[in-house]
Amino acid sequence: MNGTRSEPIERALGEAFPDRTVDRVTGVGPSWNGANETVGVVFADGGRAFLKVALADESRRLARERAVLGYVGEHGHLPVPKVLAADPDGDPAYLATAPAPGRGLVEVYEAASDRERERLLRRVGRALAALHADRFASHGEIVGAGSERGSAADGTAADGGPTESTGLSIEFAPWTDVLLATIERTREIGTSERLAEHYDAVIDCVRANRDLLDDAPAALLHGDVTKPNVFVDGDAVAAIDWELSHVGDPARDFVRAQDQLLNGFDSTGPDRFAAALREGYRERAGGLPAGFERRRPVYEVVRILGRSGFIDQWATHLDEPVDALVERADAELRARLDAV
Repeated sequence: MNGTRSEPIERALGEAFPDRTVDRVTGVGPSWNGANETVGVVFADGGRAFLKVALADESRRLARERAVLGYVGEHGHLPVPKVLAADPDGDPAYLATAPAPGRGLVEVYEAASDRERERLLRRVGRALAALHADRFASHGEIVGAGSERGSAADGTAADGGPTESTGLSIEFAPWTDVLLATIERTREIGTSERLAEHYDAVIDCVRANRDLLDDAPAALLHGDVTKPNVFVDGDAVAAIDWELSHVGDPARDFVRAQDQLLNGFDSTGPDRFAAALREGYRERAGGLPAGFERRRPVYEVVRILGRSGFIDQWATHLDEPVDALVERADAELRARLDAV
């Protein structure tokens, strides 16, 4: 992607780095988020950064991500990249960060043996459990920086004094309503409306199980744990792309993480890899999230939107006709609904 920069990227670069000379911008690999444009930035002095521009941001994803990066970085859940500049209200809205610490899990995992992959997945499981240990009094949508903190923050900043800049602003609501809002965010960033009716079916399923869902624990969730969003730094596991973060049921975050880390469009990864991820989680948390097995079937229904909303991307990725994938996605949704 060296050379031509889009107009939103050009404007955001000028706002974010007015005193630095940009040598070039680079691609960051394929993205299935239709609402953002992200580039790597190489400065004339050799420094590097990443710049994310929101092409559409009705749910204020960048304000959320900036706030969560500050909160997680301050209170030590797991390593995150440093925010260099941000203007979630800008035209365009943008977020610039330093590179994440360590090496990308995509690269490390690809080169690893099966035994090494199991060890990597256990580490990811432990990191996810460490994040989920941060509990809140209620579920809610994170909308920016504020004064709310979970149990991991213990009500204070690292220097012992309260500071709004490292807290969160949370719109508290029953978990079912928060989950429904995350489904709308999936629709916002989705790249295809070919299976728009799947959203309605999933929403109906979630609403029908309100009593089951609203009893879930409330923890800080990443919202999009997938190999491109995870980095390995020595013994630590770092994470990027927190724009879908919220306070919700850790079981939902785990179901999504396992699916995105291990499974394909309609295939399931090896049992030994799923077991390693769960073992790592249990090592840190003492067990899987409370109520995991009871609520898991509902979250499996929600996960179908990771196929339905991006069916065009899957067709390109798998080099298969869209119509064939649509038929398989329809069948899979019916099977998952029947399992609830």
